[in-house]
Amino acid sequence: MTGMIVNADDFGYTRGVNAGIIRGFRDGIVTSTTMMANGRAFDDAVEYAKENPKLGVGCHLMLVDGVAVETPSAIPSLADREGNLPATVGSLAAKLLAGAVRREDIARELRAQITKVLNAGITPTHLDSHKHTHSHPKVMEQMVKVASEFGIHCIRKPFEGAGSLVKSAFADGWSSFRQSTKALLARTAEPQFQKVARNHGMRMPEHFWGVAATGHLNRESILSMLESMPEGVNELMCHPGQCDDELKHSRTRLKREREVELEALTHPEVRAAIERQGIKLMDYRGLN
Repeated sequence: MTGMIVNADDFGYTRGVNAGIIRGFRDGIVTSTTMMANGRAFDDAVEYAKENPKLGVGCHLMLVDGVAVETPSAIPSLADREGNLPATVGSLAAKLLAGAVRREDIARELRAQITKVLNAGITPTHLDSHKHTHSHPKVMEQMVKVASEFGIHCIRKPFEGAGSLVKSAFADGWSSFRQSTKALLARTAEPQFQKVARNHGMRMPEHFWGVAATGHLNRESILSMLESMPEGVNELMCHPGQCDDELKHSRTRLKREREVELEALTHPEVRAAIERQGIKLMDYRGLN
């Protein structure tokens, strides 16, 4: 059996992103999403989630590029006095390498974000992280520890197959080449990641897609992935949305690209290809 979880990241980022994700679920192939507890449109996302109970909703945990949910004074090694988290993955990685971030501060912030989602009446199906920060061993260790505390047993494995990355590297110029190269280098962390996940009884899809295609995900790239999708459970990461004024003035690099993804995810040709190839659409609840 070939199963596919289509997870839309960034639920709660803006109202336009939320509306795009819900349209991708109602009219397309999106089956799952992950919520940003510190997103400016968090309350709007909660309402959508409650109106659409068949949509799987997990937590999109934020350790970079945002404001902490926990009180800044409780996590001084992770956030500044205004609560700002490290701006980039590189800055977080540098602090982790220098031993400047306390593990308990990471755990406290993760707990605060999951607790906010739970208090809103949403039971998370799984965890993933913004910019895949949990691919770092120190972050992963705290994430699975906190996940176990909350009884969450599913997590994203954020490592795309080498074959897919090499194929995508030359698909759309320098940007896709750079992104694929970074993803290939990140795969060096996968053995340790798998070990930690196994030790804590975490369940994950066997295959992951969408890293190299981020910013370039369209109908053609999805159809190409479907042609080579192996047996087992696959996760396709996506970022659909509607590019309203709020998104246009936000810091994300994915703006009009989200509308291209939404068009692809709702295209009848994509749905037909899934049905033709006998791929079962599912969400993370299917792993339990």
